Amino acid sequence: MRVLVVEDDRRMAGLLVRGLTAENFVVDVEHDGRDGLWRATEHAYDVIVLDVMLPGLNGYRVCAQLRSAGNWTPILMLTAKDGELDETEGLDTGADDYLTKPFSYLVLVARLRALARRGGTPRPAVLRLGDLELDPAARTCRRGDTPIGLTVKEFAVLEFLLRRRDQVVTKAEIIAGVWDEARDPEPNLVEVYVSALRRKIDAPFRRHTITTVRGLGYRVDGREGTST
Repeated sequence: MRVLVVEDDRRMAGLLVRGLTAENFVVDVEHDGRDGLWRATEHAYDVIVLDVMLPGLNGYRVCAQLRSAGNWTPILMLTAKDGELDETEGLDTGADDYLTKPFSYLVLVARLRALARRGGTPRPAVLRLGDLELDPAARTCRRGDTPIGLTVKEFAVLEFLLRRRDQVVTKAEIIAGVWDEARDPEPNLVEVYVSALRRKIDAPFRRHTITTVRGLGYRVDGREGTST
């Protein structure tokens, strides 16, 4: 899951990046409202964490401009302010949720996952494809009654592909959605992880989940899958 954090307090931003990365989010960060607005318009995110008191443009204006431009990426606003009027202003500009500092980190993560599931495209709580089941919240994978152990990156690649079932996804898109911007992995690394997934989720069960589309990328055929 890819998250944009727009927070001018660099210590707070650093804590958010480290914490969310530990929860297997891919995190980008900006410290200025104008830079955050630019990044949110130029890149695709599952959810945006947006501080209210920002230099350049405050969070309310960033949110309002995104919504007026037709960008409906879920937004959770963070602020040191308190009170119903501030919360109302944030929600009225188009924010989806609101947390006042200091906040519970567990609550923040739970709300981000919930917002991502309610995003502009279907984001089911549990991803199913035939007898293959992936639960992003519980971080579990199984085929029928058989648990399958996946590494963090294997899990992230599989989740990325399942959420885009029936679409041809390029290696560059997988890298952008799964790896941190600060790192620049070779496209061939995607092949390594797809091969590892096939050995774990397909070969022992005589299944074929991920199709290679020659010269383009990969596709998961979702015609037989269901989502909940």
